[in-house]
Amino acid sequence: MSEAKDLRKKRKEPFPGAYYLAGAITIALMLLFLALGASLPPGAAGFLVAFVLGLTVNPRYVPYFLAAGVFSALMGFGGREPQVAWGGVALVLSQLLVRRFVRD
Repeated sequence: MSEAKDLRKKRKEPFPGAYYLAGAITIALMLLFLALGASLPPGAAGFLVAFVLGLTVNPRYVPYFLAAGVFSALMGFGGREPQVAWGGVALVLSQLLVRRFVRD
């Protein structure tokens, strides 16, 4: 019976409209990084976008994203694709930061 009450209970927002504000900030930041990435050279754009997105990863999935970053860096440098290569390097760096500073 108490489980049914918990399901019906709404989450309490920190202040009215907090979730809408957080969504608007998220969309604005995504558009900012999209514009920055489009205006930079390929290597720098790949690094910037992968680094910022890598910081948003749940710490539980860090090993998988770390492996993806290493693979991307190896394949990018091997295939002379600077955007992929530097994106992989950035993903590895961001995952190391997440592993070090973010608690699950």
